Amino acid sequence: MTYELYIHVPFCLRRCGYCDFNTYTATDLGEGASRSNFAQMAIREMHILKRWQLEHGIEEPPISTIFFGGGTPTTLAAEDLVALVKAAGDIWGIEDGAEITTEANPDTVDESYVATLKDGGFTRISFGMQSAVPHVLHTLDRTHTPENVSEHVADAQRVGLEVSVDLIYGTPGESVEDWRVSVETALALDVNHISAYALSLEPTTKMGRQVRRGELPAPDDDDEASKYEIADRLFSARGLHWYEISNWAKPGFESRHNLGYWRNVDWAAIGPGAHSHYAQTEGRHLHGEGAATQDAEECFGIRAWDIAFPRVWAHQLNQDALPWKDTERIDRTANIEETVMLGLRLREGLPLSRIEEVAASTPEPAVLRRLCDEGLIEEPSSVIVPTLRGRLLNDALISRVLDSVAY
Repeated sequence: MTYELYIHVPFCLRRCGYCDFNTYTATDLGEGASRSNFAQMAIREMHILKRWQLEHGIEEPPISTIFFGGGTPTTLAAEDLVALVKAAGDIWGIEDGAEITTEANPDTVDESYVATLKDGGFTRISFGMQSAVPHVLHTLDRTHTPENVSEHVADAQRVGLEVSVDLIYGTPGESVEDWRVSVETALALDVNHISAYALSLEPTTKMGRQVRRGELPAPDDDDEASKYEIADRLFSARGLHWYEISNWAKPGFESRHNLGYWRNVDWAAIGPGAHSHYAQTEGRHLHGEGAATQDAEECFGIRAWDIAFPRVWAHQLNQDALPWKDTERIDRTANIEETVMLGLRLREGLPLSRIEEVAASTPEPAVLRRLCDEGLIEEPSSVIVPTLRGRLLNDALISRVLDSVAY
């Protein structure tokens, strides 16, 4: 059994125009929800959450991965991030060889900072590179420079951290050649892991409003597909192979935390707006808060999410209360759909036995043959594995597989 911990740090130096994450640029939002006091509040939530777990028959194994996301976790002092790791170990235990990662803005770290992380138990750092082209970074409202990324990746590698970089493709005004430059620059950093995400715009973001007013062109699906193919080809040629639709790694350097999400393991989440997941297993009474006991057989786990606004989140903690905004039971239909959706994002694929386990049926061989003939999946076997075309048309592939399962 695997248990992961996610910690959401909701602070940023500035909000990027494309970002719709739960982040804030103010350093103090009240009730103790400040940048300087965040670690203490998050540790308080860990203790309250552990109490809730015990009340619900949840005895988790030691933590296998910890991931700090945001926001920008590295707006906190490095010592605060280390203190959070230590607290998690005191409360749940941390298994030997655990993967411990933080996201980082290249503007917020130096060699001393990353050395403190390494000495405090961190094993990985993921830099938000996004692009290596200045005009693209400007459109994204990123303040770092390509030189910052190179310098601080080298700092992290020098102290012994594994390094990943994140890229975004499809930014308005980004040419195919711009994207090629970004990919080649990322590869030149000699990192073991790269994530590449298509730009997705919400209408409430600054960039979303700019697109709506006609000040920027909207992202184009065909352009993004071409850029994905370029990335996949160049990454693969340098020994970084896809293991999840948006993630490439050298063998053995896959993000274990990411894989845990796609494999639907248990994870606890700490911090404003963070989402947790607990599977239904024997001995657990997971029906969501206030759900009827007689419906337990229809519960395949729960999702829970913290209050998003930091001041209200902190107020709940100050009342010694779990700061969840709500919970949601995972019913049989949702469990089947999530199993298919998550499995078809992975290079390891979706075993037919897993579909049968959750749905009591599997796609007919003729359906799998058609999907293969259309270039969406590899040659049918006991596992459904998407091809490059199946990755590009992943939503359609998921729908086709679900339509073929009687549930």
